Amino acid sequence: MQFGVQFFPCVRPHEKDGQTYFEESLQIGEEADALGYTHARMVEHYFTFYGGYAPNPIVFLAAMAQRTKKMRLVTGAILPVFNHPLKMAGEIGMLDGISGGRLDVGVARAFLPHEFRRFRVNLDESYPRFLEGLEQIEMLLTQENVTHRGKFHVIENTTSLPRPTQKPRPKFYIAATLTPETFEFAGKHGHALMCIPLGGTRMRELLDIYRKAWRDAGHPGSGEVMMAFHMFCHADGKTAIDLAGPHVASYYDAIVGATKDWTEGMSSSSYALYPQAMKMVHASTMQSQIESGGAWVGSPGEINTIIGKLVERVGPLEHASMQINFGELPFDEAQKSMRLFAKEVMPRWAEK
Repeated sequence: MQFGVQFFPCVRPHEKDGQTYFEESLQIGEEADALGYTHARMVEHYFTFYGGYAPNPIVFLAAMAQRTKKMRLVTGAILPVFNHPLKMAGEIGMLDGISGGRLDVGVARAFLPHEFRRFRVNLDESYPRFLEGLEQIEMLLTQENVTHRGKFHVIENTTSLPRPTQKPRPKFYIAATLTPETFEFAGKHGHALMCIPLGGTRMRELLDIYRKAWRDAGHPGSGEVMMAFHMFCHADGKTAIDLAGPHVASYYDAIVGATKDWTEGMSSSSYALYPQAMKMVHASTMQSQIESGGAWVGSPGEINTIIGKLVERVGPLEHASMQINFGELPFDEAQKSMRLFAKEVMPRWAEK
C-alpha cells in the first residue's frame, strides 16, 4: 500500500483565507514528498465551504509540481460535466509537461445538486455528459486532428496542444462512490479507481465488481484502487481524538450543508442511491468513521489496527489518499501528524 496526501479545503474565508490555505498545503505537499508519500491530490468543487476553494485542481497541482520532485500529482477529480473537453485536454497536456510526466487524471461525474443548479446543467444528464467528456478528452490526448460530434460538445478537426508528456496519455482514475455500474465501467476500460469508504458493508462487493470487470476484460493484474481518508496521528490516542475531533466534525458539517438537497426531497434517476446514502453521511460521527475505517485517527498502533480491520473488510488497497490539514486543524499539528505517520505507520504497510 502506498500513501499520499489529499487536499479537500473545508474552510470559510473568515477562518482561513485562500493565500494561507494554499501556502500551508504546498508546504505539506513539499514535506510529504521528502517523507516518502507518493501522491498529492486535489478535488474540484465550487461555491460552498465544502471544497469551494478548489474550482480548478490543475492550477493547484501546477504549483505543487514546482515544490515536489517525485510524487504523482492527481486530479481528484476533474468534472467534465461543468467543463469543455477541449479546455480540459489542453490543461492536462500542460500540467503533464510542467510536472515532467507526473500527472494522473482522476475524472468524476459530480454529485452536488447545487453545483448543477448554478451551472444550469440537468442532474439527469450527468452520466452521459461524463461518458462523452471522458471519451473526447481521451481522443484529444491520444490522437491528432480529432473530429467528434457528441450530444453536448462538437469537436472539428482539432489537435490539442501541448501533447502529453506521458505516452499515450496520463493514467486515468475513475471516481466511484455507490453505483455498481461505475465500478464495472472503470474495470472494464482498464482505468484505475478512486473511491471513498461510503459503501459500508457493500464496499468489498463494489471493489470485487471493479476487479472482476478488470480481469474479465483481459487487463493485466487486478486493477488499482485509491481510497480517501481523514488522518491524524499522535503519540497519545485520546489526544489525537481531542485535537482532530472538531475539525473532522467541521468536514461533516460542510458535507451536510452541501448535500442537503438529497435529504430534503431531491431525486434523480442518475443518483438513485444518493438520498439514502447522504442520510447515512449526515448521521456520521468521528467515532463511527473510525469504526468503519473512514477516519484514521489515533496513536500509530491504533491507526495500524484501523487499517488492518479495513483491509480485512474491503480487501487490499493500492493507495490511501489522506486528508492531512483538514478544517482549521493547526498547521503545526498537521505537520507533526504527517511525520509520525510516515515514521510509525507507513513502513508496516509499504510491502503489503
